[in-house]
Amino acid sequence: MPELEHVDLTVTSPPYDNLRDYKGYVFNFEGIAKELFRITKDGGVLVWVVGDATVNGSETGTSFRQALYFKEIGFNLHDTMIYLKDGFPFPEATRYQPIFEYMFVLTKNKIKTFNPIKKKNKWGGQIKREYERGVDGEMRSKEMRYSLEYGNLGNVWLYGTGYMKTTKDKSAYKHPAMFPEHLAFDHILSWSNIGDTVLDPMAGIGTVAKMCERLNRRWIACEISEEYCELSAKRIEAEASQLKLFR
Repeated sequence: MPELEHVDLTVTSPPYDNLRDYKGYVFNFEGIAKELFRITKDGGVLVWVVGDATVNGSETGTSFRQALYFKEIGFNLHDTMIYLKDGFPFPEATRYQPIFEYMFVLTKNKIKTFNPIKKKNKWGGQIKREYERGVDGEMRSKEMRYSLEYGNLGNVWLYGTGYMKTTKDKSAYKHPAMFPEHLAFDHILSWSNIGDTVLDPMAGIGTVAKMCERLNRRWIACEISEEYCELSAKRIEAEASQLKLFR
């Protein structure tokens, strides 16, 4: 089993603002944050997926307070990403529909690993005439070569959510607040390498561990609910068995 002082990546989502009943369990945010900093390898990454409840007409701001606390204890706020959902559970009467959560990407000192997910550039490999304004205020044209065929994705990631979109595992829907499997997959791919150790300290029904199996990463999953642990074990075992057929 890997030593806990050498975790390369953590991907997790805490039970924030009492939006769901997680079998009655609660968590000590500050204690967990300090422990995550302690066990993260130098150059390692923490991906913290979190949102805010609206109470008496005002968002709680829990997400921002947590991000700032992570900075206070030594993490760098490497990127503030957005997890954009393709729908919402119920309509809002006095504001626009809440369809995103934050994905704070935090690093311990200088980041070690970045494997960017690429997209095809519209103008890749082409030459176009562009215009720019000089210091004298005059517009001038020049030829620009767009040499990169592929460029990095933006930091807003869209995922399908809801029944049979978050995951195809029907048993997983016993958990009240999963994030999509592809969200975990994309972060594990981006911030770790084959053989690295990935942690989920609030593992729920094992989504991060399941994606680690798929991406050939070592993993540590912690979950206080016995029921969710049993569900996780079944999902991970099924994933590992399926992968053996293709490897």
